Amino acid sequence: MSQQASNEARVIPLRPATARPATARPVAPRPAGPPAKEPLWRDLVGDVLRRERLAQERTLKDVADAARISMPYLSEVERGRKEASSEVLAAAAQALGLGLGDLLSLAQTELTRSTPKASYNGLCLVA
Repeated sequence: MSQQASNEARVIPLRPATARPATARPVAPRPAGPPAKEPLWRDLVGDVLRRERLAQERTLKDVADAARISMPYLSEVERGRKEASSEVLAAAAQALGLGLGDLLSLAQTELTRSTPKASYNGLCLVA
């Protein structure tokens, strides 16, 4: 007695089927709203720099002088208006007693906290 492999795949639904009355009209899918906008990296880094500076109760001038960057430029970086180089970020972080890795890690934490989770899109993987 030989066994033949079936060419049909077994389908396992990932979402439970919802029962609708036979008289119910089909419902058109709701249009999805615009996707949530992800924050810019410069905004996240600027927020972290400002938060750390304020937590240490230091002035913008004090940190800018310690980092050897201009006070207006540091202000622009903190407000997310300027895309600072790695050298500037490292200098600002060091002036606050942080390493560049610490600064970027804090910004990454903010990014994961503020980024909306991807919703389930019905993708099914078959092996």
